[in-house]
Amino acid sequence: MHLPRLAYILLWFPKPSETFIFREVVNLWKQGLSLQVYTLYGRSKQDLSPEMVEVVPRVVNLGTTAVWGFPRDFRYWWRRRPAVCGWLLRTIPGRRWRSLEVGAENLWAFWCGFTLARRFAAAGIEHIHAPWGNGPATAAWVASRLADIPFSFTGRAIDVSPPDGALREKIADAVLVRAESRDKLNYLRSLAPEAADKMVLTYNGVPLETQSEAPVAMVPPYRFLAVGRFARFKGFEVLIRAARILAEGGIDFHLTLAGSGWRGIYLKLLSRALGIASRVSFPGFVTHDKVSELFSQADVFVMPSIVHPTGESDGLPTVILEALMHRLPVVASEVAGIGEVIRDGRTGRLVPPGDPEALAAAIADMINDRAAALAMAVQGRAVVQEVFDPQRCHRLVRDLFTRRESPPHLPAS
Repeated sequence: MHLPRLAYILLWFPKPSETFIFREVVNLWKQGLSLQVYTLYGRSKQDLSPEMVEVVPRVVNLGTTAVWGFPRDFRYWWRRRPAVCGWLLRTIPGRRWRSLEVGAENLWAFWCGFTLARRFAAAGIEHIHAPWGNGPATAAWVASRLADIPFSFTGRAIDVSPPDGALREKIADAVLVRAESRDKLNYLRSLAPEAADKMVLTYNGVPLETQSEAPVAMVPPYRFLAVGRFARFKGFEVLIRAARILAEGGIDFHLTLAGSGWRGIYLKLLSRALGIASRVSFPGFVTHDKVSELFSQADVFVMPSIVHPTGESDGLPTVILEALMHRLPVVASEVAGIGEVIRDGRTGRLVPPGDPEALAAAIADMINDRAAALAMAVQGRAVVQEVFDPQRCHRLVRDLFTRRESPPHLPAS
């Protein structure tokens, strides 16, 4: 079996909130892959777990100082591949993007691609992979075109939904497109049905080591937990409104919302406006090595994701899998890939997205029947152990990369 020299491109690595990518990289290293991680932005420094700190020296970071090399690297490729460079200049730079943020990320990734292409060629890289379908995949696409190296990417959540202005072209040129959930696999195939045969489902692996089981005391005050980035598609405001309904129903509880993001201010103001501020805690971002403590202190884990009017939606939040591994009952919205794990009444409770009344009712059902809640959590843990075994998931990823693929058809130099 040929193990190719592989490059991963990310915005940041290691990133505290992307433990699923961190585990993939570490396991691929353990499986013998020669894999070098490159980041388009600077070095991650805050909220890193001890295990993440150890790998920081192994990462190549471009960051803002890379801008000084862009003219040199562009001239390098212009002299060698003028037709390719001319074609590339007609793609990303002049494109209309759905937002300033998306456009800026892709433009930065575009120019980083010229620099990375030189590095990849010099390092003998044989395959480029972007674990996200937005900016990282754009950089991989550009570098692939310049250096004639095959590339692939993974579609997960808002990186592909809604699609950026170049997603279909990236799909067309990639030799492999991975999806982290069956929902996203079907979505990507609907965008480019002609490329469906090179799209494959690769679930994120989660640690299956014995986790401490949450006691799930289910006695007042009931303890509800939600963990995630304070992004608008996470639907945490729906959970706060559901919490008010529970409070009005005379249920004694405390809700912990762990996460970070600018919408945290809005969520705090909303809980205050609804008169439940004393029942809601905001501990901020919690590093992965500390999240287990939150699971062990909770009675119910809640993931109230929604589909935002812009089309932004979740993927398959790894934190749900981690909660189940702690035997913690889960209530979640029927969004994206969540239903692939949470099957209503069997492995947890599944409710329509954006419906605080339904969410409150499902949470109430959980706390009113501890035996049924624990039975669902146990069944959910069994599903995670069967489907999300990291050794099997990451071995599949390794095997996909060992295929000897040719790069896409490129313009003549």
